[in-house]
Amino acid sequence: MFDSRLRTYIDPPLNASGRTLARRGVTANATTLVGLVIGIIAALMIAFGCPMLALIPLLLSRLADGLDGAVARATQKTDFGGYLDIAADFLFYGMIPLAFVVMNPDSNGIAGAFLLTSFYFNGTSFLGFAILAEKHNIETSSQGEKSIYYSNGILEGAETIAFFVLLCLAPAWFAPMAYAFGLACFATGALRVYGAYRTFAPKMNQLGE
Repeated sequence: MFDSRLRTYIDPPLNASGRTLARRGVTANATTLVGLVIGIIAALMIAFGCPMLALIPLLLSRLADGLDGAVARATQKTDFGGYLDIAADFLFYGMIPLAFVVMNPDSNGIAGAFLLTSFYFNGTSFLGFAILAEKHNIETSSQGEKSIYYSNGILEGAETIAFFVLLCLAPAWFAPMAYAFGLACFATGALRVYGAYRTFAPKMNQLGE
C-alpha cells in the first residue's frame, strides 16, 4: 500500500549507493544472494529463540534487497537478475514465519500454516497478474523500475517488513498477529484476482477466449 509513496524517499539514497557498489565491481546478482544469506541467518536466529537479535540481519537483508535493483540500474538489468530477485524474496518471506513455527510449534503451528497459506495465495495472484500484464504489454513504474509488473495491493513489501519487525519485537503475539496479517493477505490476493478480471477479462472476450 505504501511502497510507491516510500519510493520517493528511498530511491535516491539507494540509487547513489548502488552506483558506488557498481563502481567497486559488486554485481546485482551477488547483492541479491548476499541479502538472501543474511535473511536465512535471521530466520535461523528466530528459530533458535533469538527474535530480537534477528532484527539486525533481517533489516540488513531487506537493505540488500533494495540495493540489488539499484546496482542493476547502475550497470545492466537482466531478466535472470529480476527472476533471481523475486525468487529470493519469496524464499525469505516464507522462511521468517516458518522460523517462528520452529521456535514454538505448539503455540505457532496452526497460525503459521494459516499465514503461509495466505502468502502462497497472495504470491500466486501477484505472479499471475504479472504474467498476464506481460502478455498484454501492460507496464507500470509506480513501484520503481522492475523486471516484471508489480501490481499494488493492501499489503506490499513495506507492510510485510513492518509485520516481521513487530513479530520479532513481540514474539508471544505471533498467533493473533499471524491470523490478522493472513486475513489481510487473503484480501489482497482476492482483490488482485478481481483486478485481473476487470483488466484482462474484457480483452480475452474480444479475442474470443
